[in-house]
Amino acid sequence: MRAPPPFRSLPNPKEVWAWGMFDLANQSFTLLIITVLFPIYFKTVAVGDLTDLDKSRGDSLWSAGVSASLFIVVLLSPIVGARADSHSSRKKFLMVSGVCCAILTAALALIQPGSGWIGLMIFIPANILYQLGENLLASFLPGLSTTRTIGKISAIGWTMGYIGGLVLLIIVAALAFLAGWDSPEKWRPIFIIAAVWFVLGIVPAGMILKEPESHSTKSDDGIFASLMMTVKHAAKHRELFRFLIAFLVYGFGVQTMIAFAAILAGDFGIVGNQLIIFTLQLTITAGATAIVVAKYQDKIGVKATIMGFLAVWIISCGSMFGVKLMIPNDPPQWIFWMIGNGIGIGLGGIGTSSRVIVGMFAPKHRTAEFFGLWGMTYKLAGAIGVLAFGQIKAWVGDAAALGLLTAFFVVGLVLMLRVNVLSGIRDARRADRGQASG
Repeated sequence: MRAPPPFRSLPNPKEVWAWGMFDLANQSFTLLIITVLFPIYFKTVAVGDLTDLDKSRGDSLWSAGVSASLFIVVLLSPIVGARADSHSSRKKFLMVSGVCCAILTAALALIQPGSGWIGLMIFIPANILYQLGENLLASFLPGLSTTRTIGKISAIGWTMGYIGGLVLLIIVAALAFLAGWDSPEKWRPIFIIAAVWFVLGIVPAGMILKEPESHSTKSDDGIFASLMMTVKHAAKHRELFRFLIAFLVYGFGVQTMIAFAAILAGDFGIVGNQLIIFTLQLTITAGATAIVVAKYQDKIGVKATIMGFLAVWIISCGSMFGVKLMIPNDPPQWIFWMIGNGIGIGLGGIGTSSRVIVGMFAPKHRTAEFFGLWGMTYKLAGAIGVLAFGQIKAWVGDAAALGLLTAFFVVGLVLMLRVNVLSGIRDARRADRGQASG
C-alpha cells in the first residue's frame, strides 16, 4: 500500500509517521494542560474564587509554577541530551518521559478546589517530563531527514501535532456539550482523557522508531562537566550561537503565549466552553499554517520563514497591547477572536522553522546534545518570559505585560537578521568531516 501524499516522496515514510505520532500524542498535554483548560482550572478552582486578589494570586502562582518547571528543564536538557548520545538511549528516554508524563497528567484530575499547591506539585514534574521529551523527539529529526528534506519533515511532524490537537479538541468539545462540562470545576475528567490520548499516541513511536546511530565518544562525566562540555562544543559554531540568542528572546514571547493564551482569552470575556471553541479556531489556523510551511519552507528559506512569522507575532501582540491601552476594562470579545488567528499562524510556523535551523546547524555526532541545548534555550526563554509576564500582569497591569510581550518579538526579529544560515550549515559539515577523519 502506498503512503499518503505527505509521506509518499520520502524514503522512510513509516519512520517519519511514527515520529510524527509522538508530536500528535503530546498535543494533549500542550493544548489541554499547558495552554487551554488546566491554567483556567488552576486559577479559578485550585487557587480560589475569582476575586480581584485571587485573580492576581492565580496569575502569579501559575507563572511561578511554569517558570520553576522550565528552570529545572534548563539544567537537565543538555545533560539528558549528552547522556542520550553517549549511551545510545534517546528512544528509551523519550518513551519513559512520555509514559510518566501521561501518568502525572491523569493525576491532575485528583486536584480538589483550594488545592493550588498540590496542583503545582503534580504539574511541575509533569511539565518537566513533557519538555524533556520534546527535546529528545526533536533530536531524531536530522537522522530522519537530509538537508533538502529537513524542513518538510519537521513541518509534517508539526502538522500532525496540530491535526491531532484539532481532533482531540473536537472530541473534548462534544463531550463537554453532551456531559454538561460547561464550567472549570467540571473539567477534571478531561485531564484523564488527555492522559489516555498521550499514552495511545506514543505506541507507534515505541514500535517503529529506531534508535539513531550515535557517533559520540562522550564519557559518562559528572553533571557540571557534561554541561560545560556541551557549551564548549556549541561555542565553536558561531551561527548556532547567534541563532540561539535570537531564539531565546523571541522564545520569551512564544512560551508566554502558550502558558497564558487561555488566561488572556478570559480577560477578553471568552470563558467556559467558548474557550474550547476559541482554541479550535486557533488550532485550525495553526494546523493550516503548518501545512503551508511543510510545502514552501524549503523553497523560500528557513530564515525568511522565521522572520515572516515574527512579523505576524508583532502585529498580533501589538494589537492586544493597543486594545488594552484604549479599552482596559471589558474589551469586546470579537477583537480577540480576530487576533486569535494571528496567534494561531505564529504558533503553527515559528516552532517548526526554529527546529529546522538547529537540525541544519548540528553536526550528526552531536544531534541530541545540541538539541538538548536548543531545548535548554527554549525552556530558559519560558522560565524568564513567563515569570516576567505573569508577575507584571498580576501586579502592574495587563497593558504593561502585553507591551513587554510585543517587545520580545521586536528584539528577536532584529537579532535574527544577524544569522547566516549557509555559514551555519558549513560549520556543521566541517565538524562532521573532522569527526570522520579523526
